[in-house]
Amino acid sequence: MEVIHPRCAGIDVSKKDAKVCVRVQGRGRRGTSTTVSTWGSTTGEILALREHLLAERVSCVVIESTSDYWKPFYYLLEGQLNVMLVNAKAARNVPGRKTDVSDAAWLADLGAHGLLRASFVPPGPIRVLRDLTRARTTITRARTKEIQRLEKLLEDTGIKLSAVASNIVGVSGRAMLEALIAGQRDSVVLADLAKQRMRQKIPALTEALRGRFTEHHAFMVRLYLDRIDAHTADIARLDARIEEAIAPSTHPGVADEHPGLVAAGGRCVHRRNRCGHERISHRRAPGVVGRGGAGLRRVSRPGQIGRHPPGQPSP
Repeated sequence: MEVIHPRCAGIDVSKKDAKVCVRVQGRGRRGTSTTVSTWGSTTGEILALREHLLAERVSCVVIESTSDYWKPFYYLLEGQLNVMLVNAKAARNVPGRKTDVSDAAWLADLGAHGLLRASFVPPGPIRVLRDLTRARTTITRARTKEIQRLEKLLEDTGIKLSAVASNIVGVSGRAMLEALIAGQRDSVVLADLAKQRMRQKIPALTEALRGRFTEHHAFMVRLYLDRIDAHTADIARLDARIEEAIAPSTHPGVADEHPGLVAAGGRCVHRRNRCGHERISHRRAPGVVGRGGAGLRRVSRPGQIGRHPPGQPSP
């Protein structure tokens, strides 16, 4: 089989260390040599590994994507070496492996012959954007759960606010809940706190706000509202940060000059990495932005950007 990279390294990462195999293709009667060594996962150890691989004149480094342990190795090696991240399951499913071959040696052998597909790793700015958007998705879900807990607590009191108001923490609902916490129990007074269109539902609110609301319930409602407010503030901070992150790509022509910016918006960058292997994106980042017109636009549902199937090149 044709050898694409005569000098190739395979790295099998774990939490504490990494097994590194350097494979050097032999010529003529000289057989192929492999050297396996163990390196720590600290920054200093990885930098020393980088110097070792440079000294070995390695042309391609294959790293298995094990949990998040691959990230320190990839980020510290990618600047000076041709690094390829591969799916662990895909690497193990390639036929022909012998049982006595280590994972690192197997990765080096597959990389040398070009038998692996590289997973897409976005550039630095897009990694930042993905962290922000994923954090926003997580916090938004946490806020929704707090609202659901609040609704469940109100059911315990017999107050049916959610049956009348579509949003119990909206302007009207919040005013009524704050009044309940303050000690107001008269459903007529509480219903009169409705704002704008909710005032059309005052008769229904008057009935829905009759219940068994105690000091214990007031304490719990205050607790949930404070947590909801904290999540809301965090979402607002993330929104501002996300706007700053995508600002460079909102000008016409920037996305064409910097195609990596589009990757965080879910549009796959289908190209070859520096090792010469095909690079694909397996899954889009949730809750990010999609391209629209000259700039970018927000989308309501994660993973639903565009009509092309996930992991496929954009038209």
